[in-house]
Amino acid sequence: MRTRRLRRTRRRRLLTASLAGLTAAACIGVAGVDRPQAVPDTSDAAPVAATDPVGPPQDDFPSALAYSLAHPTAVPTGANDFTCRPGAAHPRPVVLVHGTMENRYDNWAALAPRLKEAGYCVFALNHGGTSGALLGTGDIAASARQLADFVDRVRAATGAAKVDLVGHSQGGMMPRYYLKNLGGAAQVDKLVALTPSNHGTTFSGLGLLALAFPGGDELLGRNCKACEQQLIGSDFLRELNAGAETDPDVTYTVITTRYDEVVTPYTSAYLDAAPNVTNVTNVKVQDLCPAELTEHVDISYNDVATRLVLNTLDPVHARRPVC
Repeated sequence: MRTRRLRRTRRRRLLTASLAGLTAAACIGVAGVDRPQAVPDTSDAAPVAATDPVGPPQDDFPSALAYSLAHPTAVPTGANDFTCRPGAAHPRPVVLVHGTMENRYDNWAALAPRLKEAGYCVFALNHGGTSGALLGTGDIAASARQLADFVDRVRAATGAAKVDLVGHSQGGMMPRYYLKNLGGAAQVDKLVALTPSNHGTTFSGLGLLALAFPGGDELLGRNCKACEQQLIGSDFLRELNAGAETDPDVTYTVITTRYDEVVTPYTSAYLDAAPNVTNVTNVKVQDLCPAELTEHVDISYNDVATRLVLNTLDPVHARRPVC
């Protein structure tokens, strides 16, 4: 029985990567890879530009990736309304932080509208690149500074004293640099991290990630500073994890999946609490739904993970996920 299940899991992972690539290839064929694109607003410190389309909600990662390849400056539905003012029920804006070789749209085309419908002011930035859909590849410290600038803009626009951060993969780890080194702990109440690369991954794990993106393998070998920094034992991760891994003034939630093929072992995503403080929750989706097969790339589209995010942001109205 276990052997059959593992085979199904491996087939599903391969299908996810292949489907992403095939869907993207079809999109490129329709859109044309050489077609001039609008220059994206890489500062992400201003409201959505007129050239940045608001993309439709998506139910799966391959569909969102395909859309973002044709519309690399797209903003997910519900995000980056700088006229939004938080209400008493949800006083902190939520800032979404994408992962390596991803962008604000393909990572959050499902979660952003869900959060907006739940009554949150939602914001999403692009970081770690200057153009195209495969972002999050630049120096992680520089990306953290982009996040710091973006959070400052969100706080100024909304009047909120603090924000909550939700990140995927590198986007769950990179904010820890902001919290530790750039004064972010005073601006952030919660960090919710989906399959974060907190203690790094292997090159083979990054290779599997690259397979999910057209051109990702070439980018991985040619110009991905963030990839080097996320390798197990890198200088960046050693410095980030030196001393306490968390700040006692921030609440951390790490959400993983047993079938993460990029951050391996999946438990390497987990964080240790600050000394004498219980400010960390580490949970995998299979703790609640043992038959759930979500993996690294599609976890931000997974209903169980989404419910865990919503429960963390609003524990008073938490509901058990439906398996």
